[in-house]
Amino acid sequence: MSAQTVLKVHPDDNVLVALTGLDKGTKVSFEGEDYVLQEIVKAKHKFATVDLAVGDSIIMYGVLVGKAQQPIPKGGLISTTSIKHAANDFSVGERHTDWSKPDVTKFSGRTFNGYHRADGSVGTANYWVVIPMVFCENRNLDVLQQALVTDLGYGRNRSYQLQSQQLIELYKAGKSVEDILSTDLQADYSGNTNQRLFPNVDGIKFLTHDGGCGGTRQDAQALCGLLAGYITHPNVAGATVLSLGCQNAQVSILEEEIKKRAPQFSKPLYILEQQKVGKESALLSEAIKQTFAGLILANQQTRQPAPLSKLCIGLECGGSDGFSGISANPAIGYTSDLLVALGGSVILSEFPELCGVEQNLSDRCVDVATAERFSTLMRTYNDRAKAVGSGFDMNPSPGNIRDGLITDAIKSAGAAKKGGTSPVTAVLDYPEKVTKPGLNLLCTPGNDVESTTAEVASGANIVLFTTGLGTPTGNPVAPVVKIATNTALYERMQDIMDINTGTIIEGKETIQEAGARILDYVIGVASGETQVAAVKHVQDDFIPWKRGVSL
Repeated sequence: MSAQTVLKVHPDDNVLVALTGLDKGTKVSFEGEDYVLQEIVKAKHKFATVDLAVGDSIIMYGVLVGKAQQPIPKGGLISTTSIKHAANDFSVGERHTDWSKPDVTKFSGRTFNGYHRADGSVGTANYWVVIPMVFCENRNLDVLQQALVTDLGYGRNRSYQLQSQQLIELYKAGKSVEDILSTDLQADYSGNTNQRLFPNVDGIKFLTHDGGCGGTRQDAQALCGLLAGYITHPNVAGATVLSLGCQNAQVSILEEEIKKRAPQFSKPLYILEQQKVGKESALLSEAIKQTFAGLILANQQTRQPAPLSKLCIGLECGGSDGFSGISANPAIGYTSDLLVALGGSVILSEFPELCGVEQNLSDRCVDVATAERFSTLMRTYNDRAKAVGSGFDMNPSPGNIRDGLITDAIKSAGAAKKGGTSPVTAVLDYPEKVTKPGLNLLCTPGNDVESTTAEVASGANIVLFTTGLGTPTGNPVAPVVKIATNTALYERMQDIMDINTGTIIEGKETIQEAGARILDYVIGVASGETQVAAVKHVQDDFIPWKRGVSL
C-alpha cells in the first residue's frame, strides 16, 4: 500500500495518521516499516507504530499528547478507550527567539485598499456600530435595526422570506401537508435589491449581548473594554451607544476603556441614557437621528492604499478535525509568518487549546517577563477550570473526538500550528489591545465565537478561521475567512467555506504554497474586492466572555 495513505507528523512520533479510511487487517508500509492494522482506522484517526504498555507515552507533533490506559499493539487504534489526556509541564526557561523568516519577495511592496483612521490604523471595512451598555437595551436595538437597516440598503437576503411566501400560497391553494413537504422551494433569489444610500459604509451592526449588569464588577469592566475595542476598531467609523443608566457597566467605565485604547479618540460617538432622556419614543427618535448623521460622516471615508504591515490577522479554529493540524492550521501558520516578516500583526488565542505546547510558546517569548505572563495566565485559567471540575482535558467536543482529536493535547498541538514559528512579541489578557507587531498571544476561551469576538476587539481587522467539520461563524465588523481542512468538507459546505486546504492532504500543494495563496486571498478581502461567505450571509456572531470558566 502506498505511503501516501498515512502521515507521520514529526520524526519523534509513535503514531501515524490515516489520510484515508483503512480496514482492519490492512498492511501499511511507511518508511521501510510494515504495519498490520488491528482495527478499522478511519481517516483522520491514528494508530500506534510500536507496542505500547499501560502508562506509556503517546507522542504526536513531537510532544506528549496522552498516556496508554490499556495495552495497544503495533497497528492498534488510538482512541478514547485506549489512551487518556496527558501533557508535559512547562517552566520559564531560556529564550529561543531565532527563526527562519520566510521569503516575502512576492509580497514586498504589495498594498491593500483600506480605510485610514486618525490613530494610524487601517480598516478592511467601514461599519457603524450600535451598542447597548446592558441587555435591557437589546429590544431598543432591535427597533433601531428594523427602522434603519432595510431602507438604507443593508437588509438580509430575502430568499427565505420569499420561500415562506411560496408556502403560504400553496396552503391557500389547498395543498396537503404531503404536497408541501415534497415541494422544491425556489432558492436562487437576488436577495436584498435596495441600493445603499451610503455606498462607502459596509453596514450598520447591532452588538446585542446579555451582559452589563447582574454579574461581577470584573465582568462589567471586561465588557466595557471589549465594547471599547469595537468602538475604536479600525473597521468601525463610529458608534451609537444606548445606556439604561443604572447598570454595572457604566458609560464612564466605557469612556475610560476607550481612552486606554485611543487617547486621541476622534470618531463620531453618540451616547444616549434612557433614564435621563425619559420616554422610549424620544430615545429611539434621537438614536435614529444621530445614527443617520453618523452614517453621513462615515460615508465620507474612502479606501486608500496601505502597506500590508497595517493588517492584523486573528488566527482561529472551530469544528476542528484530525486534519486541522496537518493542513489548514500549518497553512495559516505560514501565512502568519509571512505577515510578521512584512511587519504586520497576528493574534493566537484559545488558551485551553495551547495545553501541552506551552513550553514551545514560552521559549519563543521575546523576554522573561512576557514568558512569565503567559505562564501565569495559562496556570490561572486551568486552575479555575479544575476548581469547577472542568480542566483543559475536558476541552475536545464530541465532533472533535469523532474526527480524530481524542485528547486536548492532540487538539492543542495541532491548533498551535496556526501561530507559525515567529517569536511571541506580546502576551495579552482579555480584552487588551494589540500594540506590537508580530505574534501576540491573547487569553480567551476555546469557544469559537467568544474567541473570535475577543480577537476582533483586540484589533484583528481580518480573521482566518480553520475548520474540519464546518461552522458558519462570522463577526459583525471583521471579515472571517473560512478555511476547510479537507476537500470533502469544502465541497459539501461550499456556501459557507472560502478556501480549501484539502489540497495539502491530497499532495497537490505544499503548506508554504497554501499559506502564500491564503495571504493573496486576504489582500483581496482587505481591499473589499472579495466578499467572504460569512459577510454574504450576515453571520454577525458576537459573544462577550464572562471571566468564569468557558473552554
